[in-house]
Amino acid sequence: MAEITAALVKELREKTGAGMMDCKRALNETAGDLEGAVDWLRKKGLAAAAKKAGRVAAEGLVGVTTKGRVGAVVEVNAETDFVARNETFQNYVRTVTGLVLEGAAGKGGEDIEALKQAAFPGTGRSVGEELTHMIATIGENMALRRGRRLEVAEGVVVAYMHNAQSPGLGKIGALAALQSSRDASAFGRQLAMHVAAANPKYLDIASIDKAELERERSVLREKAKASGKPDTIIEKMVEGGLRKFYEQVVLPEQTFIIDGESKVAKAVEAEAKRLGAALRVTDFVRIALGEGIEKDKTDFAAEVAAQLKH
Repeated sequence: MAEITAALVKELREKTGAGMMDCKRALNETAGDLEGAVDWLRKKGLAAAAKKAGRVAAEGLVGVTTKGRVGAVVEVNAETDFVARNETFQNYVRTVTGLVLEGAAGKGGEDIEALKQAAFPGTGRSVGEELTHMIATIGENMALRRGRRLEVAEGVVVAYMHNAQSPGLGKIGALAALQSSRDASAFGRQLAMHVAAANPKYLDIASIDKAELERERSVLREKAKASGKPDTIIEKMVEGGLRKFYEQVVLPEQTFIIDGESKVAKAVEAEAKRLGAALRVTDFVRIALGEGIEKDKTDFAAEVAAQLKH
């Protein structure tokens, strides 16, 4: 049994928004298992889904770039927002994003070790060595965290950067890959905007992780059983809950943010009709800066003082 510490209770509160005593009880009931405690709270109706688990904490920049049928997005982290405004750092993120577009990190853009070995233009250093050089020059720790590359055989990959700090750079970057014989760039940008705003996790229902789906089904069934209704009604309640779950995490099932009414699937159908050609969303990606990274809590005055030392 894991020790139920104040820090563990605090983490559960941040994940679920439930009260402190409820969180403590949940952890006691699940022998200190954090994810089990999340499910326990949800089954008791004491918490919504763990929506706060991925809050952004780290600084740095996300870069996006596209070229016809190919697009790339990269995240490079730094300790403070000061560095994100540094021209040298911005140039590094742009350059690395371009290298991912060219395939330096593999077809999917996720091979960061291969990317670090690629030559960084105009320096005689590799991407990894250039990062080390920047760390020594600027005096702040940095990390080349992740990248993705999308490509379609026929069609277009479109990018969107939410609240861009400068062209192609910001904190939330998204790509949408559309397969079509006609130019779907305008709709692709709308779809990339939707991905940035709605944060879908899956391309279709069949792609949902089976363990995640069963976990959701289990939570919904336990909550339905607590209502005391007959089994036939319980199953209908579970299926209704799953439909709502799909609407949250599956791209075609989400409400399209552009009109606030249509499902994304219907919006794709309407665009295909307008184009007079088949249109299919083959992939998407969304990277939010610092997602899942815990940032040390430092007061602003101390942060400034640390910068002035360099």
